[in-house]
Amino acid sequence: MDAIEIRSDSSLAEAVQILAQHKILSAPVVDVDAPDHASWIDRYIGVVEFAGIAVWILQQSEPPSPRSPSDGSAVAAAASGVISPVEQQVLGSESAAATSGSFFECLTSSELYKSTQVRDISGSFRWAPFLALQTTNSFLTMLLLLSKYKMKSVPVVDLGVGKIENIISQSAVIHMLAECAGLQWFERWGTKTLSELGLPMMSPASIVKVYEDEPVLQAFKLMRKKRVGGVPVIERGGNKAMGNISLRDIHFLLTAPEIYHDYRSITAKNFLTAVRSYLEKHDQVSPMLTNMITCKKDDTIKHLILMLDSKKIHRVYVVNSDGNLQGVITLRDIISRLVHEPHGYFGDFFDGVLPLPQDSRV
Repeated sequence: MDAIEIRSDSSLAEAVQILAQHKILSAPVVDVDAPDHASWIDRYIGVVEFAGIAVWILQQSEPPSPRSPSDGSAVAAAASGVISPVEQQVLGSESAAATSGSFFECLTSSELYKSTQVRDISGSFRWAPFLALQTTNSFLTMLLLLSKYKMKSVPVVDLGVGKIENIISQSAVIHMLAECAGLQWFERWGTKTLSELGLPMMSPASIVKVYEDEPVLQAFKLMRKKRVGGVPVIERGGNKAMGNISLRDIHFLLTAPEIYHDYRSITAKNFLTAVRSYLEKHDQVSPMLTNMITCKKDDTIKHLILMLDSKKIHRVYVVNSDGNLQGVITLRDIISRLVHEPHGYFGDFFDGVLPLPQDSRV
């Protein structure tokens, strides 16, 4: 099956719909102005991620810089109404949550969201470099890119036709590992506990989290600021997680307006409740419909891999015997425990990477 691609002249609204429809987090962007005979380097201008669109959305929720003239759009005006941390202290989280509801309603109905093209924002967010593999590259190269080099997925190009023939994701690697159950090497490695493998890599104090009564917009802002793909929703006054919100969940606010229509005060807790209700109503299967999925430090790595693969989730939270958070483990963390990069391994491999746009922030 051909890889899903997004045209560079697609609107943000269309890009979100495509990603949500195919339940994917990112897709390569095809330059519509490239000639038919273009090589793959000239054919693709990068990879657009839900994370990147989310960052653009969150930028609309920030007042314009005094040094940057406002474009005067309706969204910019509404975005200026989304409160700062200082204002939140004055208004309280409920007022902040209601304001974020107005913001999303204004955004999704605006001409800016419907007319802004994917290529128009390529320099304003974490625009993923288009680094592709060829079928002759090694398995180690792929694993290193998906772990140490922090790529969520890696395209595989067919040099003959200059097109992407496949995309390998972190989830695909975890599924491959799960398929190795029963093999001698996997069973031997799989008996190791998480703590024996140095997992979780993050201390409890370093967990990025949002409290249940905070605006859901705050959760997405934290993900942007801390560059993480998801945050646990924590009970106020405690350290137990009641759910998880990931960057891809922002599509519910962009494609299912009834979520914020029914919940004018969009706290993190109300967002989880609304999404679960929406999924049940539309008979959709999602990890958000199940109870919070957790593990313990003395669980084996085999148990964790099989659980992540069966539940189709990208992170799991580590808890102690009382259910309090102790850390988080991502797919990247697991893959990183499988590989080691030999000195000078990549050589000039990265010289062919399509450079980031000149005005990119990352």
